[in-house]
Formats: sequence, structure tokens, C-alpha cells
Amino acid sequence: MHLSPEMKRTPAASKAGPAPREASERPPRGIDVDAATRVVLASLEDDKAEEIVAIDIRGKSSFADMLVVASGRSARHVGALADHVMRKLKEAGVSQVNVEGLPHADWVLVDAGDVVVHLFRPEVRSFYNIEKIWTGGADPQAS
Repeated sequence: MHLSPEMKRTPAASKAGPAPREASERPPRGIDVDAATRVVLASLEDDKAEEIVAIDIRGKSSFADMLVVASGRSARHVGALADHVMRKLKEAGVSQVNVEGLPHADWVLVDAGDVVVHLFRPEVRSFYNIEKIWTGGADPQAS
């Protein structure tokens, strides 16, 4: 098999994977990040999610601009939160929303492009403590 110069990779490049994309290179999914974040936060507040935290990660990550983290009281509540967030985002015009983790609903991830939502049962959230990773241990609600 003959590889064109563009397709040839060094072993190090293969292991590293593709270079991170800039925010402007991510495909648009419908509405801007601030509007999508407002939709997510309103949905979570309406559905009585607990300990809702929005973390601005612009410039810190190539995969998203905002992280929203919240807890549900049970797996059933977490699943309902995810379903409602997904529906509200689609109604607001987000063209592609992906969801992972719904069968067990211990930790559900809703990927709306520039906004990524993590929904947890409380004990799972405290175990992974992803807010600390993105805020460096600072209180994310203090900013």
C-alpha cells in the first residue's frame, strides 16, 4: 500500500493522535455557547437539579467552552434531567446532541458541542470530583 505524504505519520505522531482543534474549528451545532448554557441551566433549575455549577473552560480546552455539572437525587432523577436537557437543547436549535451513560444513569454526559453537561448521582459526583480538575481546587461558584 502506498501512502501519500499527507497520510504518512511518524510513530510518535500516531500515538499522539490529531492535534487539538481551536474553538473556531469545531463545527457549529446551532446556537452560541452562552445561549446553550442558559438553556441547560434553566432546564436543570426547573427540574430541581442539585449543586448546579457552570465552569467556563474557554482557552483551557479544545473540546468545549463550558462545562455544566449537576447532581440528581437518584439514577431516575439523573436520567430525567439528561432527557429534559437534551430535549430543551434540540428545541432551542442545537442541531446535534449526544448522550452517554443513560442505561445506568450514575453519570450521564450530554454533549452539545461547545457545552458539555455532566449529571451525577451525589456519591458518584463526590468520588470523581471533576469540578476540582477544571477549577484547580478553587470554588467554581466563587467566580
